Amino acid sequence: MPNQIDLVILGSTGSIGVQALEIVEANPDKFRVVALAAGSSNLQLLADQAKRFSVPVVGTTGDRETFTQMFTGKNKVEVIDGSKSSSEIAAIACDIVLNGISGSIGLGPTLAALSVGNKVALANKESLVAGGDLVMAFGRDQIIPVDSEHSALYQCFLSGKASEVKQVILTASGGPFRDRNKLSDISVADALNHPTWSMGPVVTINSATLMNKGLEIIEAHYLFDLPYSKISAVIHPQSIVHSMVEFIDGSTIAQASPPNMKGPIAYAISGTNRISKATAPIDWSAKQSWEFMPIDNAKFPAVDLARRCGELGGGLPAIFNAANEVAVEAFINRAIPFVKIVDVVDATVQKLGGNSPITIGSLSDVSAIEDDARVLANQLVQERK
Repeated sequence: MPNQIDLVILGSTGSIGVQALEIVEANPDKFRVVALAAGSSNLQLLADQAKRFSVPVVGTTGDRETFTQMFTGKNKVEVIDGSKSSSEIAAIACDIVLNGISGSIGLGPTLAALSVGNKVALANKESLVAGGDLVMAFGRDQIIPVDSEHSALYQCFLSGKASEVKQVILTASGGPFRDRNKLSDISVADALNHPTWSMGPVVTINSATLMNKGLEIIEAHYLFDLPYSKISAVIHPQSIVHSMVEFIDGSTIAQASPPNMKGPIAYAISGTNRISKATAPIDWSAKQSWEFMPIDNAKFPAVDLARRCGELGGGLPAIFNAANEVAVEAFINRAIPFVKIVDVVDATVQKLGGNSPITIGSLSDVSAIEDDARVLANQLVQERK
């Protein structure tokens, strides 16, 4: 490991970004934060982060003048603002860009970072779902996964050759409704009450529908160059085993750690070097009970829908993802019931799927596909109010 890693953090005020900065603060000899970027929802936190870590360049979609006024005296910072600010920040020369942006708006910054040769610690799964072919054109060596499931697979793959892999198994907590039969009366508060993980609202809702696991199956296909037939998922309520790789000799290698993101984040931003005490270890002196069970696809149809979209490829994964973002927002705003989230996504995929391009050649192609999907998904939301 070099003396210090120059780190750029996108989405610094979100859950991933905040935890990454906690790791940096605990290891000041290992990291130097050269730039931060975040949206406009928490400018004060962004300014506090920039001051605390003496960050020279900050990007925001918020008001430049308002943000600049938060810096006085010796606190000097270069501010890049506007809708493209995260992409501009991502292209700053550094060792690693951590993309912790939520949603498909993270694709542009991912491509911007890769295009100048920066390595990307990727927590933005939508980059691969919506634009996987574009991202992987830069090569797998430039990407280190941050999702706990894909970080686990990355580590498990070190135990054997790619040719020896029989299948990979992603684990899912099952969300708050894994043991609930009736889903028609789910409230927003119910869906946001995750039993294991503390995450942002969109990711938490995606976990409740298991849409998150569907997105991760598509992500795994691109990250590890695996056919969908070799990617499966199981419910693991304890969320301690983060994923597994089964090899052709009958051996299964699993990665286990407590259910938090500190370990995967630290592993990725350090360039796959292990940082001492990144997270608390499992207490092996205490009695452990781990459960694994199949996913009820009738109850959680999002996983099969994601798999079908991934297998058909082209623009379908981007349609799938954009429609889900619209449907989740509609549910959070109480415009549609919980059970209509996947219904809206499925209907959007079916109506637009036949017109989706076989190949995606540029970021503008993805944007056009997503725009069409969002328009239709919003129409379908209105019909289902």
